[in-house]
Amino acid sequence: MLKTALLFLCSVPLLPAQTATTASATLTDQEREFAVKHLQNSEKMFLESIAGLTPEQWNFKAGPDRWSIAECAEHITISEDFISGLVRDKIMQAPADPSKRSETKGKDELVVEKVPDRSRKFQAPEAITPKKRWPTPDVLVAHFKESRAASINFVETTQDDMRDHIAAHPAMGPLDAYQWILLMSAHTERHTAQINEVKADPKYPKP
Repeated sequence: MLKTALLFLCSVPLLPAQTATTASATLTDQEREFAVKHLQNSEKMFLESIAGLTPEQWNFKAGPDRWSIAECAEHITISEDFISGLVRDKIMQAPADPSKRSETKGKDELVVEKVPDRSRKFQAPEAITPKKRWPTPDVLVAHFKESRAASINFVETTQDDMRDHIAAHPAMGPLDAYQWILLMSAHTERHTAQINEVKADPKYPKP
């Protein structure tokens, strides 16, 4: 099902909106709690995976066609910016359409289960490939923490119903804004697993 990079082309299509006849509610306490905990957990996993690395470990590549930990970390961080911006600036700014909810029903579980699965590998879109955007690991980490904190704050405080704002993912079909946030967090898990794969390589530099 996940036949592309599991992530994000620059032109994610919004589904055509219809005139909403029911008033929009906000997220439930349970939905907020689940998303916030998922975001916090994936952040913790990621930051622990890159803590205390030597420059040799940070830049080690198992092969010429494989990503280093530095590249995985940059991909995670730039994807954080890309998806959070997509949600807040595009998906949530489009008209709410409760009539589309049936098309996203049950996909919370699909997102959190399928996105981290690395049994299949994919080519990342050009917009989120590593390009040495941050000069040091510390600068990258600071940027990621700031972006993730903003995403958590958004989920905790928004009074708009993220379930009524829907955009089509290129592989997973219609996802509501809440599910896009879960996808962002699950994507962090996916590439943290990739970082751990780099560490497991027999040629990975020892401390």
